[in-house]
Amino acid sequence: MRPSAVSQETGRRESNPCSCRVDGRETVVIERNGPRSTLVLGGARSGKSRFAEGLAIRSGLQKIYVATGAAFDAEMADRIAAHQRQRGDGWQTIEEQLDLADVLSRECRPGRVVLVDCLTLWLSNLTFAERDVAAEAAKLCATVCELPSACIFVSNEVGMGIVPDNRLSRSFRDAQGRLNQDIAEACNQVIFVAAGLPLLMKPNPHTDIAL
Repeated sequence: MRPSAVSQETGRRESNPCSCRVDGRETVVIERNGPRSTLVLGGARSGKSRFAEGLAIRSGLQKIYVATGAAFDAEMADRIAAHQRQRGDGWQTIEEQLDLADVLSRECRPGRVVLVDCLTLWLSNLTFAERDVAAEAAKLCATVCELPSACIFVSNEVGMGIVPDNRLSRSFRDAQGRLNQDIAEACNQVIFVAAGLPLLMKPNPHTDIAL
């Protein structure tokens, strides 16, 4: 934890943030007072959910878990049960497969941290429900920008493998990529997780990339 400090710009004492180490340095991840939106990206079994849960736990805030997956078969039921065992007790769980923006507007309050796991299943649900994916994504991003409390989103990076061999899979990959870009732009910070190791992508002081 980093001690309180007096801001040189405002002259006011700043709140104690929750912090963790990313890339070998201390990085603020969730502020105890004030909104802080975070996107945690990674591939399958990358450790992204575990990392996101750790952020929420270390915040010391009341933990709300928004589950977007549904147990449509035995294998999915086993996955959900494994996630429940992993995060342990102390969470209030809300299941919502489609109307994510409305849930966030209702559940995000000061003193809480809301963890959404995950955006990829949410996107899949929208697709099979024949919802307007672009409109729903825009609604979610607009909501993120107005949230009054900390929120963490978990999402899959699906565009780093081979090109899918069918139209549906390619369309989903493209939709996921666009959603990740939009949410990343809306969030205060973005962290990529691979092999359980976090890499801070936003904010990034090294953005002056040029020829």
